[in-house]
Amino acid sequence: MTEQVQNGKLLCAKGVEKSYGKQRVLHGLDLEIRPGCIYGLIGRNGAGKTTLLGILTGQNTMDAGSVTYGGAPVWENVDALAEICFSRELTGGVNNGRNALKVKDYLRAGAIFYPHWDAEYADALVKKFGIDTKKQIAKLSKGQASMVAIVLALASRAPVTILDEPVAGMDVVAREQFYRLLLDDYAQPGRTFIISTHIIEEAAGVFERVVIPDEGHIIEDCPTEELVSQFRLVSGEETAVTRALEATGAQALSAQALGRHKMLAVRGSAEQFAALEDAGLEVEPMNLQNVFVALCGHGDEEA
Repeated sequence: MTEQVQNGKLLCAKGVEKSYGKQRVLHGLDLEIRPGCIYGLIGRNGAGKTTLLGILTGQNTMDAGSVTYGGAPVWENVDALAEICFSRELTGGVNNGRNALKVKDYLRAGAIFYPHWDAEYADALVKKFGIDTKKQIAKLSKGQASMVAIVLALASRAPVTILDEPVAGMDVVAREQFYRLLLDDYAQPGRTFIISTHIIEEAAGVFERVVIPDEGHIIEDCPTEELVSQFRLVSGEETAVTRALEATGAQALSAQALGRHKMLAVRGSAEQFAALEDAGLEVEPMNLQNVFVALCGHGDEEA
């Protein structure tokens, strides 16, 4: 794996292991974050998403492995960390640590830490979202706290910008504003975003690439459209479905039996899907959220 890509730097995790007591969270995990891309990090609760992000940004230790940015270790590397912004979900109503800060002081700290900080843009975002900068973060609503985290992330102008659950508590209008702002900022050459979210389908349209961790491993790291194109929802009479799948070799990931009919999430090629249609089965597209459920549901079948 090369550490320099085009004019940007590669954020690279190799063999990362992490346990909490007897619980092993990450298992020899490998991941490359390339510049100039919007990544979607989606996974079930407990899949290790926040742990992974903390390790990538030097905010959490690892038991084994390495994380580098442009070839240099991230851990305790001031120069590398100044290029990486990890904007965590802020929780209004909890009066400790950073949440005890007033919004203006929290953003002022961002201006000090991030060398590319855009003060004019930060002010514009504060006005756009209607944020009272004199309030403590602890006294903000969940949606307002999310807006503050977004202001920090976008105004940091960090080459690698990570947002963990950025739209938590925000209404649909504010969420749409965020996605538009994200795409506008993405137009800046070389800027990379990683968005970790549970609101998959709403955010799917902005993800260029999807990373899916499951049970401590990365099970998918693929351009979004390419991944989704590999899946279809297939349904038909149970015997016909079974026979057609055996004939085509397409992979069934999950199934629901509806009387004598069967409906399955199937992974395959365009040729295999065409053959399933020729066999008289209904073959329908799946969205990213459906694909995620099929991949991370571990084949559970409902009668």
